[in-house]
Formats: sequence, structure tokens, C-alpha cells
Amino acid sequence: MTATSHTASPRYVAPAAELPRIALLATGGTIAGSAPDATRTAGYQAGILGIQDLLSAVPALGGIAHIHAEQVAQIDSKDMSCALWQKLAARLNAVLSQPDVAGAVITHGTDTLEETAYYLHLTLNSHKPVVITAAMRPATALSADGPLNLLNAVRVAADPISGGRGVLVAVNNQIHCARDVVKTSTYAVDAFHSPEVGVLGWVQDDRVAFQRMPLQFHSVESEFVGITGELPAVEVVASYAGVSRIAVDALVEAGVRGIVVAGTGNGSLHVSLQQALDEAVQRGVTVVRASRVGSGHVMHNGAAPDDQYGFVSAGNLPPFKARVLLMLALQAGVPAERMQSLFENY
Repeated sequence: MTATSHTASPRYVAPAAELPRIALLATGGTIAGSAPDATRTAGYQAGILGIQDLLSAVPALGGIAHIHAEQVAQIDSKDMSCALWQKLAARLNAVLSQPDVAGAVITHGTDTLEETAYYLHLTLNSHKPVVITAAMRPATALSADGPLNLLNAVRVAADPISGGRGVLVAVNNQIHCARDVVKTSTYAVDAFHSPEVGVLGWVQDDRVAFQRMPLQFHSVESEFVGITGELPAVEVVASYAGVSRIAVDALVEAGVRGIVVAGTGNGSLHVSLQQALDEAVQRGVTVVRASRVGSGHVMHNGAAPDDQYGFVSAGNLPPFKARVLLMLALQAGVPAERMQSLFENY
């Protein structure tokens, strides 16, 4: 792979040839955001700055890795799409297959980072380190968190110890597993956590350390590696006091292939919603019970409603990650009788 020339800033020093080669793929987000003045951490526009601007803010990268930079997209991550997931996965699989590439880093917005991370976690065909990073403050803000997060992400990707763990998320000096990490704050710098299971490890200065390995299937071991074709329509609905069946009925009529329901507590469903979802299953729609609660497991209920109505429980996957797995499973043609074991093993 030919290194990209970084001419945007005279401060950026080309790295030595013996350093690892890291592919850096930018997609926009707050880490590339710009506000009218340095005191604004809200009201900014995401994805304004290009990858060269991000690199020029972190000249220390030149001492860590030889960077190949690409601008894959330049969006606010609230506008992430399945098509862009597939484009990003295809590009990553291509660059990671090159022998001279040691790993990859993706800059991303925080709003849908956990969904993109999990999609890539299930579809990338490589044991090489892949690290997603982001920022809660725009690049123009006082004490912007993006530059340090980017530095740490490259450091993690460049360290061979990071390989074989699937897609990682490096933010706020912590390293999270793509399957576990969720955004938990609208404004705090430490917005990302891995409820119950905790972080995989941490990075500070020149040290990268891990405490555990992910156990669920991912990357090379995943049956969804290299999956192609338009992903089937899967939507998310919620259960709450007084909920009607209107949304479920409309989605079934619209032809969705799957519905993930963010239930109360242990994925429990309002009686009216449960009836509508039961009828949806009878019409060929796959229904997965998740929870709107921020942590815990939705246990498979062998009596009701799961076995009785043909529902699948999501385990500890939150609703929006359960949607990612269900889309991939439906696209791959996973039969109904395997769906529950799939959610237990991924």
C-alpha cells in the first residue's frame, strides 16, 4: 500500500519505514466537527474537517505508525446507513488483506458508533486490529477529546497484542469490545461504557493493556464475514405504558422482515403489543425481545412468550445491536430454529 502524503500541515513528520503501517479511514462525525468558537460544544456541524486536518492536529502519530489515510465518508453519524456499513466493511476487508498493513483505525461519530462497530465486528475477515474512535467535543472546542482519542486508537491498532479481539473502540483512555460498548451520555467525555462486563483494557501514553478476550463469535469466526446484498428491513419498536399496536401493524403491512422490540424490564411486553407481535410472527416476521433498560439480560422464556409465540430473546444485546445481528441473520438465511442459539453465541 502506498502511503498518503500529508501536506496539510508542516508539523506532521513522515514516520520511519520500520514503523507499522496503519490504514486510517475517516467517516466524519464530531471528531471532525467545527463550531463558531472554541467555547461551543453544542450547536456545531459534524464532519466538516477532512482527514488531513485530523492528522495535522496529532503530529505525534508520525512516531507511532506509517499512516495511509482515506476519506470514506464525511457525515454526521446520525445519518449512517446500511449501505455505508457495507462500503466501509468492503474497504476494510480489502486493506486488511494487504500484507504490509498491520491494522486499521476508523474515525466515526458517536451517535451510531456502537452499531457500526458491531456490524464490522461481525463482518470483517481479519484478525488484525481494527479500532474505532470518536469524540464528544468538536475539533474546534477547548480541550477537544478527538486528538488524544485518535492518538490512542492508532497506538492500539499498531500493537500486535490488539489482534484477534474483533473490532475495538478506543475512547477516553479505555478499550471496549464492539459487542459490549454503548453510548451512555449526551455530553460527557466519558460517554461510552460496557455495562456489566466492563472494558477490555486501557491505553495510556505508550502502553496498551488488556484484561480479557471477547468470547462470542466475531470477525474470522463469524458466519457473516463478507456478506453481500441489500440488508433486509428490520425495525425497532418499544413497549411502554399504554402502547398501541399501530406501529407493529404498520411495519408488518410495509413488509419488514424483522422487528426488535425494546421491552420493559426483562423484555416484557404490553399485552396489546404482544398480541400484535404474535400475529406478526404468524405472517413470517422474526420478532426479537430486547430491553429498553441500560443493562442486564433478556432471558429466554421457555413457557411464554418466547416458545409459545415464536419470539427470540436478545440476551444482553441492546435493541439496536440486536437489529444489526437480526439483519445479518436474515440476509444469510439463518432458519428460524437457529435464531435463538445465534443470539446466544454472537
